[in-house]
Parts: sequence; C-alpha cells; structure tokens
Amino acid sequence: MGTVQAVNISDKKGEKKHEVEEILLVEDFGVQDDAHGGSERQVSLLAFERIEDMKKDLATLKVGDFAENITTTGIAASQLKPGMRVAIGDSLLEITQIGKTCHHGCSIRKEVGYCIMPKEGVFGKVLQGGKVRKGDRIAVLNS
Repeated sequence: MGTVQAVNISDKKGEKKHEVEEILLVEDFGVQDDAHGGSERQVSLLAFERIEDMKKDLATLKVGDFAENITTTGIAASQLKPGMRVAIGDSLLEITQIGKTCHHGCSIRKEVGYCIMPKEGVFGKVLQGGKVRKGDRIAVLNS
C-alpha cells in the first residue's frame, strides 16, 4: 500500500508541473487538463522518497519538477512491472512502462548530471477514471 503525496498538472509539454488539489483521470485518455493527456504515457507517477533523495544534489526540487502527475509515497518503481494494475482513489491504472528516455532539454539532468525519471518514472494507462487527491490510498492489485 502506498499513498498519494501530491497531484500535478502542466499546461504545456516540456515544463514542470504544478501541484493542484485534485486531478480527474479519464479512461483511455489520462489526466484531464494536463498537457500529456491523450499521449501513450497517459499518467506518470514518481516516488516522493526519490525526489527527496535527489534534493541532496539539488535542494530546490519539489513535487511536479519531474513532470509527474502523481507523486507517491510507499510505492517504488522497483515494486511495479508492466501489466500490473494499481488502484488509486476511485481510479484503476494498468502499468505500461517503467522509465523513459529523458528529453535533451532536461533541466535537472543539465544541472545535476543525472535524472531519476529514466529508471524511476512509472507510466500507466487509465482503465477506470476517477478523481485522485493527496492522501488517497494506492493499492497494487497484482504482482
């Protein structure tokens, strides 16, 4: 079991996300009102613990800086595999990808020399939509 630490959206691709009170996950689309909605990586998740670890090298980091939609606690990418299903609030995701290629303009990688998204970022497809808020429970349904 894990918990939602923060939910985040952005207006444009390639920019940091900002924290909001809640997000609406839309079936087979992703996050409503987010720049990445409708893309192959519909929803992105990243562990808050890993963001905190990165603060040793860049103290100004905060949730959303890695462009994650859902910042989690208690769930690490190493616990998940493509095909697994995860319930978050009223929604259901299927994990589709762990990690991604960092884009060349990644400001974190430029400043620190590395980025955690290529190995730690988790991406999912929305199977059942619903609202997600800080404090919602995250349950891995199969392993």
